Amino acid sequence: MKLRSLTILAACFLVYACAEKPHPEDFDLTTRFEKSGGTQTETYDEIMEFYENLDQAYVSIKTYKIGKTDSGEPLTLVTFNPHRTFDSEFDDRMDVTRLLINNGIHPGEPDGIDATMLMMRDLAEGKLKAPENLWIGAIAVYNIGGALNRNSTSRTNQNGPEEYGFRGNARNYDLNRDFIKADTWNARTFADIYHMVNPDFLIDNHVSNGADYQYVLTHLLTQHDKLGSRLGMYMKNEFQVKLENSLKEKGWPITPYVNVFNAVPEQGFSQFMDYPRYSTGYTTLWNTAGLMVETHMLKPYKPRVEGTYELMKTVLDIAEEDGEKVRLLRIAENEIYKTGEKTGTRYPIAFDVDSSKVSTYDFLGYEGKMINSDITGLQRLKYDRDKPFTKAVDYYDNFKVTAQVTIPKAYIIPQGWHNVIDRLKENEIDFSRLQKDTIMEVEVYHIASYDTRNTAYEGHYPHYNTQVDTSMAKIALRKGDYVVNTAQGGMRYLLETLEPAGVDSFFNWNYFDTILQQKEGFSPYVWEDKAKELLDASPALKKEFEQKRIDEARFRESWYAQLDWLHKHSPNYETAHLRYPIFRVRD
Repeated sequence: MKLRSLTILAACFLVYACAEKPHPEDFDLTTRFEKSGGTQTETYDEIMEFYENLDQAYVSIKTYKIGKTDSGEPLTLVTFNPHRTFDSEFDDRMDVTRLLINNGIHPGEPDGIDATMLMMRDLAEGKLKAPENLWIGAIAVYNIGGALNRNSTSRTNQNGPEEYGFRGNARNYDLNRDFIKADTWNARTFADIYHMVNPDFLIDNHVSNGADYQYVLTHLLTQHDKLGSRLGMYMKNEFQVKLENSLKEKGWPITPYVNVFNAVPEQGFSQFMDYPRYSTGYTTLWNTAGLMVETHMLKPYKPRVEGTYELMKTVLDIAEEDGEKVRLLRIAENEIYKTGEKTGTRYPIAFDVDSSKVSTYDFLGYEGKMINSDITGLQRLKYDRDKPFTKAVDYYDNFKVTAQVTIPKAYIIPQGWHNVIDRLKENEIDFSRLQKDTIMEVEVYHIASYDTRNTAYEGHYPHYNTQVDTSMAKIALRKGDYVVNTAQGGMRYLLETLEPAGVDSFFNWNYFDTILQQKEGFSPYVWEDKAKELLDASPALKKEFEQKRIDEARFRESWYAQLDWLHKHSPNYETAHLRYPIFRVRD
């Protein structure tokens, strides 16, 4: 745990421990959701007041203000711990399963905010049986800026509540695209909380979009192939089965997240691949069993909140039952990372749906068909809720690896790339620094090709389809440059962020765009004469040049392309252009 967080939390706990607790009856702990009959959700200030009162009323509840967000407010972490001592809150040595709940990442989807308030209160009051070996923490509202931007119109497709927050945060970022790139203070504080809690299970509460069907509840589990190892198999073969069966028995049937757009689900759909930009994809990098809840936008608000509550209760039961198993799986995997056993093996950095493997679900849907639009005169999709059905639907929940890298022994990060070092520090990555200037033989990447989005996406114009060329070279490194060994618990984080071909790598999120621009060039009237000297001095280069002119008409017809090619094959060409500035150390 970070020392700063420990100091703050210890001070909070001492104040809490010494204060005399008021009686629960001194507070009105009925929520706005309940008072309105299930049509309204709390304002941000009401949420804070509710948890402050709950903290005052019950020893088992404690609230902590941690870090900062783009709104200027800290995040509020609420914990339920009936066996409370300060050590049992955050000490990694405690033999307890940890569940972290994230709410309000999209404040227009407040179902989880209300459901968690009800659950925390019911646990404290004893209306809901407290698990024996389960510690529960919840971020009350993750996107505070969005929660403060309250309206009743921005959720065009959604059936209630009457008012709600906005999807974008105080800087208009979608926070569920920011976990790995960490443009926002919200994401950086989440990293602080996540590593402090080190949860075995994560629930992130949302509301879905995309199609109409009978279900109130859908789930988006950490993709098991991406999670990998025995923990991935546990998620697919045990956790998912228990979740679905338990909720069905309670009268809350649930289906995997319906991953379609303007198409009917019975045509089949695939599991959502949660790369590290998303909450459950980010926590996968440290082997947390993640679950994103997606209630159905078209259902009334009241059953959506009630369904979220029942789903979270079910997860409490599963986490209590399977907690020790999951903890041991996480520990075992983490130890494999730390020993360096993975060094030199292959690691997957990109996936695609494996259409050769299919699961089948009895899906509860509504008949949908294409009809003529009264507005456009063209075809539109229309569902008929008077025609419910149960049909076998193909579900593609297996993914195949499409790109891999060999895990290096270490990465070398020149100290000038302080933005990368900041991210590593926030994620508790261990590193050392060179004690003197040195020449080291390392593996070097050159960016061979990449594509770039032509429209803005979450504050970036991200790259994709990135390809690299690899070579060995002796590089001059300076005292103070960073050496980051991969043999540590954050191994997967390092690979996903520092390998440029990774889907959510720092390169693809534009951290290194300065290397893509050539800083020095040539004046043609000067370079013409020097280029001739270059060709005269190198018969092999001249032969290659002439052959390229013969083979490629566009090259032959462009004087600039020919001069530029020669310049790039000369000592005058700058070594930094397209050379990825982070180097790999092999065994």
